[in-house]
Amino acid sequence: MADEHNLDPQSPDTGADAPVESSEDLGARVQALEEQLAAAQDQSLRVAADLQNVRRRAEQDVEKAHKFALEKFASDLLPVVDSLERGLELSSPDDESIKAVREGMELTLKLFHDTLKRYQLEAVDPHGAPFNPEHHQAMAMEESTHAEPGSVLKVFQKGYLLNGRLLRPAMVVVSKAPSEAPPSINEKA
Repeated sequence: MADEHNLDPQSPDTGADAPVESSEDLGARVQALEEQLAAAQDQSLRVAADLQNVRRRAEQDVEKAHKFALEKFASDLLPVVDSLERGLELSSPDDESIKAVREGMELTLKLFHDTLKRYQLEAVDPHGAPFNPEHHQAMAMEESTHAEPGSVLKVFQKGYLLNGRLLRPAMVVVSKAPSEAPPSINEKA
């Protein structure tokens, strides 16, 4: 009879000449396999996380594309709105000869404003508000005794936001504190 203590029941080769693995060898082998399994699980989790990040970025890109697809078109329409507003500012509401034209311009401008609002395009008209460099572009500074320094005195051109993102900054004049007047010649004597 062969040496029974040399037979390993889990060994595929159970012949008498099969090498005997010690418990230390088996333990080392199990340890190595457990490390490989842990590494494979870690890699699997990383791949799943990467896939989720790619999916989320793609969804965000699609959402932004939908939100801001009208950006160029809206930018091209803003000068038309500006022209209508300027035309109404410069025409007299009391002039009977242009009353019908003025009413048509007012209705057209209202239609434009309603359409812009429907597509989440909102005007930035900061007259009297504090200067905000994120939404306003300062064209000039003007001394003022009646306005707080750093507030908007005049608006040359309204700005616009598309879904909360700046499409065009408002062009403004910003107030500054009055400077000390130099003493006149008569005051020196």
